[in-house]
Amino acid sequence: MTITVDMIEQLLPRLSLMTGARTLVIGDVMLDRYVYGSVERISPEAPVPVLTIEREIAMPGGAGNVARNLATLGAKTSFGSVLGSDAAAADLTRIFATESLITPHLVIDPTRHTTVKTRFVGASQQLLRVDHEQREALNEVTQRALLKLIEELTTEHDVMILSDYDKGLLKGGLAGGLISVARRAGIKVLVDPKGRDYSRYRGADILTPNRQELAEATGMATLDNNQVEAAARKLISEFDFGAVLATRGALGMALVQRDGPATHIPARVVEVFDVSGAGDTVIAVLAAAIAAGAPLLDAAVLANFAAGIVVAKLGTATCSLDELSGALRREFHIPYNEKVFRLVELQNKLESWRHAGLRIGFTNGCFDILHPGHISLIRQARSACDRLVVALNSDSSVRQIKGDGRPVNDERARALVLASLADVDAVILFEEQTPLTLIQQLLPDVLVKGADYTEDAVIGADVVKAHGGRVILADLMAGWSTTNTIARMQERT
Repeated sequence: MTITVDMIEQLLPRLSLMTGARTLVIGDVMLDRYVYGSVERISPEAPVPVLTIEREIAMPGGAGNVARNLATLGAKTSFGSVLGSDAAAADLTRIFATESLITPHLVIDPTRHTTVKTRFVGASQQLLRVDHEQREALNEVTQRALLKLIEELTTEHDVMILSDYDKGLLKGGLAGGLISVARRAGIKVLVDPKGRDYSRYRGADILTPNRQELAEATGMATLDNNQVEAAARKLISEFDFGAVLATRGALGMALVQRDGPATHIPARVVEVFDVSGAGDTVIAVLAAAIAAGAPLLDAAVLANFAAGIVVAKLGTATCSLDELSGALRREFHIPYNEKVFRLVELQNKLESWRHAGLRIGFTNGCFDILHPGHISLIRQARSACDRLVVALNSDSSVRQIKGDGRPVNDERARALVLASLADVDAVILFEEQTPLTLIQQLLPDVLVKGADYTEDAVIGADVVKAHGGRVILADLMAGWSTTNTIARMQERT
């Protein structure tokens, strides 16, 4: 398969739709602990490095990382799993409570212990991993409790993901029960499988095994395109799967659909730093794209690019829509600027700025033909805050305000020009004639408009002041406006 610029330009608008995806993830959760330090000597007791610990972090792993990936994409995610009654379970519960886009539905089974993986890392090199786990199937009482919980949730979601890490949760018939529940609700089921017995996933819509897992499940060679396709078709025929998306590392992916030809998607050329969690990112992006209405092949292309992003990171990583959009645009030389945001990404960025104690400023306009008056307004706005958001009227919004023939420059060009200014920290488009809804969603600390307004007439002034912010009226440069510029140009022709 050859991926073209036209294909990517058609895919890019789908990214923002992924923020509205409603996803349901069920699977083995674990606590991933990372212990970072420095290694400066070898132990005198044995020929092993001595790690001096500098910091530790913990995050949800396994199926929990799938949920984190979906949340990073902006998808609203319900997460179902089973925990023990132990300290690791308490840590996971606390961490999930901080994830605004993940709603956990966790069953506590005091007969089990929560899986913990502890990785010791020195100088960006993993030295050792210690696992504390059990792999037995859930007892019948716990299975019934989880199945009943999920059955009540399915109608509220667009897609179900089964994330199997072979820790027991999806054994013993639970996977089949969940697939039946999804079938009755009319939602697609995606499975990241483990083990050799794929009969427990019978009837799933899409499976995402890696090359080795595909070989183990079928007993067939999977070294070249034809072998991978043959193995995938065996699974589809034997277990009534809709499709298999086989991940093949440096060889990319192979999408084999029951009712269509195989498509081989080339991998991105990147420096691989850590493959931990890459499969979680693949199935998360795939599911979010499908939930957003993308055809399966388009969703697979997006998942392939996302995998290339996370393998270049250390640890169990995620991929944001901004990162995915940037990778697509850079790869195919499509003009972009990392300061141009969608709403969810901008809200996340503002949250991080506020956490750092920074004041957020806001101004808006059409900014059709950028002139010194615009520059003066933006400079004054930026001087009143630490980070400046510029809200830009979309093309349709400009036409409603200015009439036919406007804007002169389309919204993408206007956004890129604004984002190129050093005083601008973020640009966001809005469709309405006024930015009131956007101001209510962003709640800036400082709202800036030109001095041709009075403070009472500034749209959103009451919202900002009620939130403890202030309104600033910037001095205007006489003689400068886009309308005047257009008129002068017409006089000279």
